Amino acid sequence: MQQADNLPAGALKSDLDYCPTLSQAGARMLAQLRSHPCAPVYRNRSGNKLLADEVAALRDDECEVAQAIIDWTNAAPPAWLPGFVADTFARVPYWRACGSPPARLQDVAPVSRADLSHDVASFVPDDVDLARMIHFHTTGTTGHPLMIPSHPVVAGRYLAFHKRALQRFGVTLRHGTGQVGVMLLGHQQRCFTYVSVTPTMGESGLAKINLHVDDWRDPDDRARYLDAMAPELIAGDPISFAELLTLPMTHRPAALMSVSMMLLPGMRARLEQRFGCPVLDIYSLNEVGPVAVYDEAAGGHVLLQHRLYVEILDVHGQPVAPGQRGEIVVTGGFNFCLPLLRYRTGDHASLAFGPHGPVLVGLAGRSPLRYRTSAGKWINNIDITHALKPLAIALFGVHQFADGSITLRLSPGAMPLAGQACALLALFFDAITVEALQAQDKIIQYTSDLQEAAA
Repeated sequence: MQQADNLPAGALKSDLDYCPTLSQAGARMLAQLRSHPCAPVYRNRSGNKLLADEVAALRDDECEVAQAIIDWTNAAPPAWLPGFVADTFARVPYWRACGSPPARLQDVAPVSRADLSHDVASFVPDDVDLARMIHFHTTGTTGHPLMIPSHPVVAGRYLAFHKRALQRFGVTLRHGTGQVGVMLLGHQQRCFTYVSVTPTMGESGLAKINLHVDDWRDPDDRARYLDAMAPELIAGDPISFAELLTLPMTHRPAALMSVSMMLLPGMRARLEQRFGCPVLDIYSLNEVGPVAVYDEAAGGHVLLQHRLYVEILDVHGQPVAPGQRGEIVVTGGFNFCLPLLRYRTGDHASLAFGPHGPVLVGLAGRSPLRYRTSAGKWINNIDITHALKPLAIALFGVHQFADGSITLRLSPGAMPLAGQACALLALFFDAITVEALQAQDKIIQYTSDLQEAAA
């Protein structure tokens, strides 16, 4: 393969490590994303890691996902469910240790993020190819640090479910060779940023950028770069989208997609008016992937995965009455490195059935929040997570009062680290107090009395 313009040989070799099927056109796309005069500082390297046969398989998966019908109800669960339960009990050490699979799914004891955090390896099937496994760390909103086992094919499958969500709003992604398909946005003081390509879409460009001004030579380059790259789809969270609204960008993407955090209706309306395109609110979990997309016509979040079964349970782990609210509990999923049985998400909704299939109504999940520093500036709650990351804290919460003071809540076992934690947060805040946290399961990790805190 010939060397792409402006791409050093060492960089090319590295790109092939991250994108094994990279062609000349793909290499040129990576060079275009990196070398544009207004490009940001890309601080990391990443890629799809997909082999040629895996790319072909993902194309088949996309067709299956696009055509799948999700029409199960609690009274008539999906046909694949009993086989999945039996297979998981046979192949996964955690469940095998529980004995024979019960006759009913309802007799399987639910598990939580705390269970995965305690020993995630026991939830990985025996026959997973460890040589191809990848993993990433997440803190989520529970405070339980978790390493998610995954695989390049699992990461590649996200696109199929995002396409299914877009189809509900009449959007079909078309960008391919020589075009930028997806731009992922962050707005944090420290953010993982990289460029890659999407092999199932003609190696269209994909980039994760940080809109924080520290990652740019000139703050005005942010809008210039987005206009020059003209991504077909822009994905982010409400905090990064709030920053996007401040930029004089003229490009109009085919759609915006909000992931990771709850998107409030007011923000969605502002984005739709500003960019003149559909704005999708995706309910997604690191452990599960894209779960559902909000559709006002359906009255809630419509499920996206045809091999994911959802229950609504009460605090005692029992099914609630039809239409009642409770905790969202999932079984199945497309991550073959982490098959889930009755996994408690910590998020809440009721479940309705109708012409749109199963719908999560009144979803209450994670909400974006920002904090006012002692200098009067605003920071993302993720910046607080990053600040505390060096410490081995299993569970914490941060609350800001109306006067700007902060209370850091730590689990009893983490109290000896209170001094170090306060020293790290002193980068942002002057007045910090520490309290012992009694809750041992999911908490609302970030809270504030400041009305301006909600993005």
